[in-house]
Amino acid sequence: MHVFIVGVTGAVGSLLAHELVARGDTVSGLVRHPAQRDELVTSGVTAGVGDLTLLSPGDLAPMIAYADAIVFTAGAGGGGTQATTAIDRDGVVKLIDAAHLTSVPPRFVLVSVFPEAWRERNLGPGFDHYIRVKKEADVALTKSKLSWVILRPSALQDDPGRGTVALGPAEIHDEITRADVAATLAAIVHEPRISQKILEVTAGTTPIDRAVASAI
Repeated sequence: MHVFIVGVTGAVGSLLAHELVARGDTVSGLVRHPAQRDELVTSGVTAGVGDLTLLSPGDLAPMIAYADAIVFTAGAGGGGTQATTAIDRDGVVKLIDAAHLTSVPPRFVLVSVFPEAWRERNLGPGFDHYIRVKKEADVALTKSKLSWVILRPSALQDDPGRGTVALGPAEIHDEITRADVAATLAAIVHEPRISQKILEVTAGTTPIDRAVASAI
């Protein structure tokens, strides 16, 4: 399987790339700098170089032309409302449009966010904008003609993965390790029977492969 990861050098994206390479998949992605591309080669990942905020769907289409799946894990990461809009929403829309330009559109797996994430903390207008933009990206994908899956992880942690999760259409927002999110994404990518579904994932007690199989 050929998987194209947007955000391949990010915290979740790099863990996902490692998971997929270990499974024997072909992994490619998009990076902003040639040095990042050169570093990825040593781990078995190829990458195109470009700025997602500047590339057009036509520019992106050749990069994903042979991909069986796209996984969008990128995010502005607190870079301000303009960057959040450009990456977390408009970047998703560009990839959707690019996928429609390919002869065989790839499956699209989008990493999103719990709608209620940290609402009790009153984090201000910047976070409110982030939540709204992520929802707009979700809506754009659900209205596309692609085969899609939206995965909403709870608060991300850098602890070692447990290998177990709670996964379903609705879960309580809590915490989950990035490693377990990456493993869940890898399992979803390899389960094409999961399609046109929004799933929420948090720490739990069900082995990841079993949790993904139950989501079919």
